[in-house]
Amino acid sequence: MDIKLEKENIQSHVDKGNYHAGINLAISAMNECRRNKDQAGVDEFIDFIRTIVDRLADEFGSRKN
Repeated sequence: MDIKLEKENIQSHVDKGNYHAGINLAISAMNECRRNKDQAGVDEFIDFIRTIVDRLADEFGSRKN
């Protein structure tokens, strides 16, 4: 898998506000890395999922004082 290309594809969904697709695609990519015993790829997609969730929380979550 070309991780850079996959992340660009996922990011295009997130940029359009389609967080559901972005997270699902990122999980699928993470699982492919896991099946291929690519721990660095797994870690990279976990970090990417966190970034997506943080953006989702910033946009829609309650503001904390």
